[in-house]
Amino acid sequence: MKKIDIGISEKDREKIAAGLKHLLADSYTLYLQTHNFHWNVTGPLFRELHLMFEEHYNELATAVDDVAERIRTLGVVAPATYQAFAQLSSIKEVVEVPPAEEMVKILTTGHEQVIKTCREVLKDAQAGDDESTIALVSDRMRVHEKTAWMLRATSSK
Repeated sequence: MKKIDIGISEKDREKIAAGLKHLLADSYTLYLQTHNFHWNVTGPLFRELHLMFEEHYNELATAVDDVAERIRTLGVVAPATYQAFAQLSSIKEVVEVPPAEEMVKILTTGHEQVIKTCREVLKDAQAGDDESTIALVSDRMRVHEKTAWMLRATSSK
C-alpha cells in the first residue's frame, strides 16, 4: 500500500484508529442489542419501543460503517468479527430477553458507554490534530447523548 501522507503522523493515526476500533466495537455491540430488543420486546409499550428500537438500529448500522471507513482512511484494518468486537467492546452482551423496561435501561447504559468511548477517542484525535475524526466522533456523541436522553424519558423510573 502506498504511504499515507494526510498530515497526521503514523503514530497518531494508529493511536486514533485504536480508539476508533473501541468505538466501532461498542457501536456494533449496541446495534446488535438494539436489534435483538426490537425483535423481542413485548408488553404495553410494544409498538412504541419496537418502532423506536428500529430507528435506533438503523441509525447505528450507518454509524458502524462510518466509523469503520474512518479507521480504513487512517490506514488501519477495521475489526470485523464477533470475537474482535467482544474483546474490544466496553458493552457487555445480553444473553437473555429482559422485560421491556429493562431493555430501555440496558440500551440507555449502552448509549452512555458509547458517549464515554467517544470522549476518549476525541482526546487522541485532538492531540493528533485529526479534524475529520473529531467531526465524526463529535457527531456520534451528539446522537448518543440525544438517544440516551430519549430512552431515559421513556423509562418510568
